[in-house]
Amino acid sequence: MAGSAGTVASGFGFTTGQVIQEFGYDDDVDPAVREAVAEATGAPLVGEDYGDVCDGTLIWWREDDAAEEDLTDLLVDAQANLDDGGLIWVLTPKPGRPGHVRPADIEEAARTAGMHATSVVAAAPGWSGIRIAARSRQR
Repeated sequence: MAGSAGTVASGFGFTTGQVIQEFGYDDDVDPAVREAVAEATGAPLVGEDYGDVCDGTLIWWREDDAAEEDLTDLLVDAQANLDDGGLIWVLTPKPGRPGHVRPADIEEAARTAGMHATSVVAAAPGWSGIRIAARSRQR
């Protein structure tokens, strides 16, 4: 499993030296994914309160999270700390699992935030990942 998680971490596009911010951490997240990202970057993930520029973002998002906050708002918040060209990944439980969120709902939130979904990965046995492309800060 660690090998497959390592493959997924490299599939996220994260590389050595990058700072990856994590939103939505809870006891149901896949620890192998988190460990693989930390191994790929050489540093542990930073939390939601991190106030500096980061190179990428992981958002763990479940159906019940929508009651607490809006995914569109969270994507905007994640982009605020994101370095130009940084990657955002929204991870959600796979279909048929508790907390599953339809990809169309994630795509709609991204569009509303001025972003767009670009690709999908099987992030872990119980989680799917959707890559969200952020707007460039340069005009």
